[in-house]
Amino acid sequence: MIKRLLIHPEELSKKWIDRMASANIDVLGLHPVGGEESHRHIEKMLSLLKTDEYRALLDYAVSRGLKIEYEMHAASFLVPRELFKKHPEYFRMDETGAHTPRLNFCFSNPEAMEIALTNAEKLAENLYASEPNFYFWLDDDAKGSGCRCEKCRAYSFSDQQLIFENALVKRLKRVHPEACVSHLAYYQAMHPPKAVLPEEGIFLEYAPIERDMKRSLASQGADDKYIHALLNFFGRKNARVLEYWLDNSYFSSWKKPPKPFKADGALIKEDISFYSALGFDNIASFACYLGEDYEALHGEVDISAFE
Repeated sequence: MIKRLLIHPEELSKKWIDRMASANIDVLGLHPVGGEESHRHIEKMLSLLKTDEYRALLDYAVSRGLKIEYEMHAASFLVPRELFKKHPEYFRMDETGAHTPRLNFCFSNPEAMEIALTNAEKLAENLYASEPNFYFWLDDDAKGSGCRCEKCRAYSFSDQQLIFENALVKRLKRVHPEACVSHLAYYQAMHPPKAVLPEEGIFLEYAPIERDMKRSLASQGADDKYIHALLNFFGRKNARVLEYWLDNSYFSSWKKPPKPFKADGALIKEDISFYSALGFDNIASFACYLGEDYEALHGEVDISAFE
């Protein structure tokens, strides 16, 4: 089984790398902060990745046996919001019939799509030491961020997402022949697409953020409600889970200072057994808000429950 942990880029340290290596983690995932400012956090990450100091940290991670991946809510970065003033048609239409620069873009507009794909190609080139798995998610929103223009409204949010992902994986394969692209099953996209089929290289990433973290996933009937349908649609090849077991940003309600944190080892073990039985062999958890500021307040975090 492949195990991954996702942390905020600014929280990375040599100690974190050693902790992951000691816990037999396979992949270090760097996840810029989400929300409506996610594009600015991607810019901050890219600035870090240009520095010799940060690249040396990532080189050290690779030397300890970790692979590097980057997972981010990227739509507002890929289609810059400042374009709205001159080209509102690039951006999604909301329920009132007005174009809005808030979240995502119009997936039926060819110019907007070309801008997104061109910028995605540049972004991929700047992800230092990255594996050829790309996680350029749509913007971080619980509901209402699909496009309602005349063409897009015929598609569900999951379909709109897959339209972009299909175009993205074909573009990235031009420069990365092994490129694969995540389809994030999250909030609005927990149900599979209905009208669009995935291109080769699209893989399922199941991220049940609305689950009850006090109960095992099996007890919540998630396999019947969502997972079987998603696996039947996308297949099990490269399918992966993105969980919140170690995500202190989640348990701190995405507000700092971070709260004291202790992982529920029994829940993690039960959930991993559940996912494994369904055919998932790539399991990840966010592990944000556990960096040096956390240690200064609460001491070194224990991630052995995920080991």
